[in-house]
Amino acid sequence: MTESRPRLTPATGLDRLFPASWRELDDDDPVGPLWRGAQIFRLVGFVYALGFDIAINSDLERPQLTWLLFIVLTGANVLFAAGYVVGVWRRWWCVAAETALFLAAMLSTLLVAGPEWVENNQTWPTTLWASSALLSAALLGGAWTGSAAGILIGLTNFVYKGDVFLNFGKNATFLLLLVSGMAVGLAASRARVTHERLTAAVQAAVRAAERERLSRQVHDGVLQALALISRRGREIGGPTAELAELAADQELRLRRLISDGSTATPTPRSGRTDLGAALRLRASDQVSVSTPGDAVVMPTPTANEILAAVDNVLDNTRLHAGPSAQSFILLEDLDDAVVLSVRDDGCGIPAGRLDQAVAEGRMGISRSIIGRIESLDGRVALESAPGAGTEWEMTIPLPRGDSATSRRTGR
Repeated sequence: MTESRPRLTPATGLDRLFPASWRELDDDDPVGPLWRGAQIFRLVGFVYALGFDIAINSDLERPQLTWLLFIVLTGANVLFAAGYVVGVWRRWWCVAAETALFLAAMLSTLLVAGPEWVENNQTWPTTLWASSALLSAALLGGAWTGSAAGILIGLTNFVYKGDVFLNFGKNATFLLLLVSGMAVGLAASRARVTHERLTAAVQAAVRAAERERLSRQVHDGVLQALALISRRGREIGGPTAELAELAADQELRLRRLISDGSTATPTPRSGRTDLGAALRLRASDQVSVSTPGDAVVMPTPTANEILAAVDNVLDNTRLHAGPSAQSFILLEDLDDAVVLSVRDDGCGIPAGRLDQAVAEGRMGISRSIIGRIESLDGRVALESAPGAGTEWEMTIPLPRGDSATSRRTGR
């Protein structure tokens, strides 16, 4: 048997210049294509600035100094472009340094040109080339940052000219810089939001597929074994009946575990859950659920605490209310709160039993039910009597901005 050896890919010039570990940083950046496109714009701006300086250099008072500054700015732009393409320099300090360098280069025109030339020409780096800093700021920080960079470049142009002109009909440079920064920033922000949503959707699909696979395997093995133990235990009776009840309880918990989240998955962006859909997952032969026709959407952490309290009530019903007890869940969505009622027709709770449980150190009800709802600033009412069943009523207030309409629409 021959040993297979991994095939080695020869290193390329790109690998030597930019290691693979650097290039891979761009893979997770949704704005990566826009960064690369901005460097093409930078190259176009450089070519335009080069042609401009060749044409006007002889008219300047210090042409040699202008070329020296041009070479320095060109070298800096090569570094900026490489860092932005690779991804390692997409940082605030780098964008700030680039912006400051372009602004200083624009103002340096006052050192190399005479007043008459300044009055009739743009700065030697050209506004087009300087706009590269505007694109970098917009891609990194969004619309407002891009607009701020455009304002800085526009104000620097005013300082260079020594005059503030608002006649955009003759010179719309300031307005174009402002709008361009906002437009590119909005595109970058939208790309990030779209990438976040797509990533969350893909992860949800992967989790759903894995849950479905595990569900099939568990159903074919563990669930059938638990169901058999439960059925045979009830048939045998005696002490085995207790084992049958435990097996039935674990079967129900396992079914809930592998199915939980299929309907009540929070939306990727807002982290919200439809409480009504999550409660309907609890429905079974012994649990009836009634919820509003519209979705009852709320923050996921709040919904999780409510669902955990409901699960504890249902567990107590199965363990203490009698084998034939039926549970009834009713959810009401009010303007500023949700009211959840969990009622059963079991044997009820004897007077003083809850106080006795607390005295014995059994804190299930006080912590798992009442404590959870009170942690949400809600209140719990319990009505029970021997032979009359038990009813829990939980009232949970919701934030003012979370109106009933927004909970139904999920917005």
